[in-house]
Amino acid sequence: MTMQKGNNNNHQKSFEVSIDSKFFDDDGRLNDSGNKWTGSAHIITAVIGSGVLSLAWAIAQLGWIAGPSMMLLFAFIIYHTSTLLSVGYRTGDQLNGKRNYTYTQAVGAYLGGYKVKICGIIQYVNLFGVAIGYTIAASISMMAIKRSNCFHNSGGKDPYFDQLWWLSSLAAAMSFTYSTIGLGLGVGKVIENKGIKGSLTGITVGTVTQTQKVWRSFQALGNIAFAYSYSLILIEIQDTIKSPPSESKTMNQATLISNIVTTFFYMLCGCFGYAAFGDSSPGNLLTGFGFYNPFWLLDIANAAIVIHLVGAFQVTASLFTQHGNIHCSKENTKWSTKWICLQILSASCLVISLAAGIGSVAGIVTDLGVYKPFHAMY
Repeated sequence: MTMQKGNNNNHQKSFEVSIDSKFFDDDGRLNDSGNKWTGSAHIITAVIGSGVLSLAWAIAQLGWIAGPSMMLLFAFIIYHTSTLLSVGYRTGDQLNGKRNYTYTQAVGAYLGGYKVKICGIIQYVNLFGVAIGYTIAASISMMAIKRSNCFHNSGGKDPYFDQLWWLSSLAAAMSFTYSTIGLGLGVGKVIENKGIKGSLTGITVGTVTQTQKVWRSFQALGNIAFAYSYSLILIEIQDTIKSPPSESKTMNQATLISNIVTTFFYMLCGCFGYAAFGDSSPGNLLTGFGFYNPFWLLDIANAAIVIHLVGAFQVTASLFTQHGNIHCSKENTKWSTKWICLQILSASCLVISLAAGIGSVAGIVTDLGVYKPFHAMY
């Protein structure tokens, strides 16, 4: 800071304050500190805990051919659409264009009009539902720890979201912990069974009715798709990444890393879980091992789930309380080959989403005949 005086003593003192611009971005905000590794940690935190433990059940409904194939298909779809969406973080030039700090801002910049409200409602409903799911899943894991030990012993958005990398890193480590435990127990079960269970086409008609087979297959597709779902918070994660290089370039690297890691774990956990339990694969892989030894290992896995979901809840809920179509709208000419392919992809994903929703509703109706809401079952 420098101070200057005029020649006349009666002149007021004037101050000139100089702030080093290297600490601020082109919008005048403090520079973000994120990189491809922190971005990957955020994505893994938001993704792996969502569905990895239910993938064995999903493969059990679809079988050895369709189950793994659908996992690989959705891995490709989420990577491709995420690279398209990441371009929407800046309007125009990817280094100097105007930033869109949130998903809804990106929609507004590229689509505008009523589509902002529609996409915003979808985003918030999704985040709200996921946050509730995380809360329930964490509660189930805590109850599992209690039951296991009893058996044997007779929001508003954080303004420093980009500084929560340590929480996402911890949560990601926890997701690897319980996923690895589930994988190890699955491998052990396969060895114990001295064979691989399951069939090429999934659960057989007879074990379930033909109608149940259809509903369960729809629900399985939804489980696999949901296991890869993070696009609605991708822009917010991208807003934590520093530049140069362009945020979209770094985000694409983070997306690729996280996709490879999650798909690897998904394939291992889902396939070994199905190989261990076959048609009787549980909705939560860890519950399939009951309350027997090694019960302490299951306690560690369930505790890791709780810790992971705390981090995942922070990532999701903090974004909830703040304010593939984006790229397509301005970069592609209508009726061009790329535009048509994107429309087909969008329509296909919509059909799968509707089918999964129908299957889930059918599953809820069936479960209500067995379980009583708001009553604990031991």
